[in-house]
Amino acid sequence: MLVVSINFYYMPFLMDFENDIALIEARLGYNFKDKALLMQALTHRSFLSEVGAGIKDNENLEFLGDAVLELIVSDMLFKRFSENYREGDLTKMRAYLVSEPRLVELAKALELGSVLRLSHGEEKSGGRQRPSILADAFEAVTGAIYLDGGFVAAFSFLKEQFTPLIELAPDRGLMVDYKSRLQELTQKQYHFAPTYRLLEVSGPDHRRFFRVGLFFNEKEISQGSGKTKKEAEQQAAKAALENLEGISS
Repeated sequence: MLVVSINFYYMPFLMDFENDIALIEARLGYNFKDKALLMQALTHRSFLSEVGAGIKDNENLEFLGDAVLELIVSDMLFKRFSENYREGDLTKMRAYLVSEPRLVELAKALELGSVLRLSHGEEKSGGRQRPSILADAFEAVTGAIYLDGGFVAAFSFLKEQFTPLIELAPDRGLMVDYKSRLQELTQKQYHFAPTYRLLEVSGPDHRRFFRVGLFFNEKEISQGSGKTKKEAEQQAAKAALENLEGISS
């Protein structure tokens, strides 16, 4: 009797979820051929304990989505930054992009929390806003899109989600960045910090290209270039570090 009662409690929610599938798909920018995959991707394991058998949770889809996410983000980073950054830096940038805080940001932008299927207890305890649940749901949705539409569909979805974040990856992903490392080194050895000067801005408004010079005591030591001023400064600092530390990174 208990199971019947709980299932009856959840029937309106299940019906609402099915009615909202079109809205969810519109947020994702992808229409599922197999709607059950989307429902599974948004089903937390706690939901099963109160609804009963015959429903799958999203943990296996999360596992798959995590792998798809790493591959596609790696592909995006390689195409965007491989000419200016080496493996170690690309790895750090990827770690930043696929970290829980970033996935939570994306999940919230898609409003996944509002459509998750959670147990009554999990919902009351704030599960719809819990970072781990939101990040897992984003990975599960990625896995579901991959299963339903293949690599091309998953790539299209993740490209839309990550393109704005990709541009932030050098500044925010390199936690101990070249500029910070260079400043620490020069302060310790020479007791002064480098300065950066914008030397050139070229290209149309939608595709600017910046060239920056790095100076020690008014002497130019290196230059760097990039699609943002900060990226150009990072490249100038990297070049200076390679000379001062004898490093290759």
